[in-house]
Amino acid sequence: MSVSGSESEASRRSSKKPKYSKFTQQELPACKPLLTPGIVIGAFSLIGIVFVPIGLASLSASQEIVELVDRYDEECVPASDKIGFIQDTKVNKACTRKITVPKPMKGPIHIYYQLENFYQNHRRYVKSRSDQQLRSKDYKDPKAVIKSCDPEATTGDGSLIVPCGLIAWSLFNDTYAFSVNKKEVQVNKKNIAWASDKNSKFGSDVFPINFQKGGLIGGGNLNDKLPLSEQEDLIVWMRTAALPTFRKLYGRIESDIMASDEITVVIQNNYNTYSFGGTKALVLSTASWIGGKNNFIGIAYVAVGGICLFLAMGFVVLYVIKPRTLGDPSYLSWNKEDAGYSH
Repeated sequence: MSVSGSESEASRRSSKKPKYSKFTQQELPACKPLLTPGIVIGAFSLIGIVFVPIGLASLSASQEIVELVDRYDEECVPASDKIGFIQDTKVNKACTRKITVPKPMKGPIHIYYQLENFYQNHRRYVKSRSDQQLRSKDYKDPKAVIKSCDPEATTGDGSLIVPCGLIAWSLFNDTYAFSVNKKEVQVNKKNIAWASDKNSKFGSDVFPINFQKGGLIGGGNLNDKLPLSEQEDLIVWMRTAALPTFRKLYGRIESDIMASDEITVVIQNNYNTYSFGGTKALVLSTASWIGGKNNFIGIAYVAVGGICLFLAMGFVVLYVIKPRTLGDPSYLSWNKEDAGYSH
């Protein structure tokens, strides 16, 4: 090999060597705290002192919330033929339920419907929608709409469905009418959806077209004269749930309900959960600064705080019983007299 060839080979090899970098050599400025016994004990104590009161406050707030859950899917259909009953459009599906209030409920009282064994997180279900179509009436790309919304994209004659897709098609359509002590109570269905959804994801110039006129008839219908941005039941439903058991906001009762009052609910039991083994329930709940009833947050805070306090006390006892000088070289392996250590 010639000298020039050797030089080119050497230069090629040197060019492949990584350039010096403080990042690759882990020489960037970094915080390297010295974990003395005092710092460790203080950190655990601080976490415990902060977390335990937060957990107790959360538990207290959760206990003050009044929550009533009434499952009605079994009682509102004949036991002999549930699927046939729910699919028969000529049968009156009104069902009356009575609920006695155990404790005073201060308004606003949130009304939810709860579904179980309904997998809104299924991949094909979640993808079956067109966000562009929901957002703007100017979006008229039939190929893209058909691709994203299949199998509920067009009617039998090929006309586009607005809103298209399985999510909108399966819109929940049970309805609830309330009376307290035989006095009718109005349900406020305004502002039940996220403001960001109404303002950004659903267009004020997009109106339903050919909805529930495809090959299959799904859940609820929409008002053809109202834009999608004002149809909040649809907006709430279109925000898909991550788990198979979920609640969605139906409306609010703005007035207070006293203890021992009797709530009469007339339910139109229209939604078919019987074909896939799902369940339905009506939920009435007050709210606090932590939202709805949820003991898990409080228990988690108390548990973590309690463990940290326990560890802090354990370290204190250990430090008192068997203290150790920080940086004592006698604890180095080569300074120990133990025969198990060798130079």
